[in-house]
Amino acid sequence: MNNQRRRFIKSSALGAAGISLIPSFVLGNQTGHIAPSEKVNLACCGIGHRGGEVVKSLHATGLANVVALCDVDMGAEHTVEVMKVFPDVPRFKDFREMFDKMGKDIEAVSVGTPDFSHFPITMLAMSMGIHVYVEKPMARTFNEVQLMMDGAKKHNVVTQMGNQGHSEANYFQFKAWKEAGIIKDVTAMTAHMNGRRRWHGWDPKIISFPPKQPIPTTMDWDTWLGTSHHHDYHEDLVNGQWRCWYDFGMGALGDWGAHIMDTAHEFLELGLPEEIVPLKLEDHNTFFFPMETTLAFKFPKRGDMPAMTITWYDGQNNIPPVPAGYGVSELDPNIPPPSNGQLQPAKLNPGKIIYGGDLTFKGGSHGSTLSIIPEEKAKDMAGQLPEVPESPSNHFANFLKACKGEEKARSSFDIAGPLSQVFSLGVLSQRLGAKLEFDRETKQVTNHALANELLAGVPPRKGWEEFYKL
Repeated sequence: MNNQRRRFIKSSALGAAGISLIPSFVLGNQTGHIAPSEKVNLACCGIGHRGGEVVKSLHATGLANVVALCDVDMGAEHTVEVMKVFPDVPRFKDFREMFDKMGKDIEAVSVGTPDFSHFPITMLAMSMGIHVYVEKPMARTFNEVQLMMDGAKKHNVVTQMGNQGHSEANYFQFKAWKEAGIIKDVTAMTAHMNGRRRWHGWDPKIISFPPKQPIPTTMDWDTWLGTSHHHDYHEDLVNGQWRCWYDFGMGALGDWGAHIMDTAHEFLELGLPEEIVPLKLEDHNTFFFPMETTLAFKFPKRGDMPAMTITWYDGQNNIPPVPAGYGVSELDPNIPPPSNGQLQPAKLNPGKIIYGGDLTFKGGSHGSTLSIIPEEKAKDMAGQLPEVPESPSNHFANFLKACKGEEKARSSFDIAGPLSQVFSLGVLSQRLGAKLEFDRETKQVTNHALANELLAGVPPRKGWEEFYKL
């Protein structure tokens, strides 16, 4: 029964041409109710910190049976909470062992591990016909993201990247406003995340990784390293600190970019940039991310839409200018506005400013909706704005319903992949301190040989090559 049901869930994913859904009674449910066996059998990789929140959110939908837990630091303080919620569920430290022993019982997996380790878990799961929910960004390197996109098509599985705004008001509003012609002729957008990051305050002159420390007794350090080449254990490499280092994380851009740029990227059909220009890299370092970064991503004309530039700002003092009429932004009243009408706020919450042909919009991150600025213009437009539908499901339920053939995943790899590749190109520009010219057709960097080689990253550690061939 389990194998039959698993094949059903795999084949009924929306988007598989010519496949009709099998009625529930064929699978043994003749009561009309959702039996426990009709929930999606879910394994969870990464159960501490953000990964743990993902586990709890998927479970809270009532659509999943958690059948396996996996974490390289199983039993550490940050993994205990989820273990207590599911005391009788099998536990593993190595995802390879989990899939080997329980693969036939697993229909979907959540991947809430460090950025660099998303790839091997996802590739192995998809090769086994297992659906995947993976946190953003999809992977660390451009080519890993490409292989994940290709793998989703090859193995015909449901995929979802964890940018929750794709199932909240921002998604449905942007879609409705774009279709109604409210958002049009966009030529520029600023995207800003100016909160403190973990590496702020570190010495930018560092010339090595931190010294070796004893590995915690609860931890499988070799599996944590995964495809990465060897590093000695240090507490500044784990438990979220991995986000600081180019070898493991994607910095502020990879962490927040999807929560700020995602709907503009999808509905303005941006795809991949043709140029990435580092305008500011404060305290540039080859090991970890700059204290402040400004990057310009230049996208060409698409159909009847004009060429567009997204300018990314991160760093606590690297605040973008805002247009006149922006509204509340904690401006310093002692600084007079410049002659061009743009003001420099002292602080901004994470968000964006979108410059259209005749309208300007401001918005926040995640599911926050856009507003038209200035306020007077918004009042004039009130009667012309289309009705925005409510979301039929949150991001976690959307994934699980897609696994059951009831909805289409809104942030599947074909949507989220190119966005993640934008971030990979941006991080390459940060790391190398170089302008990159990119051929969107061949998917090659044309002006920087090393950057082009780094699209694939360094070769995987011995024993981990197989994941690039699945």
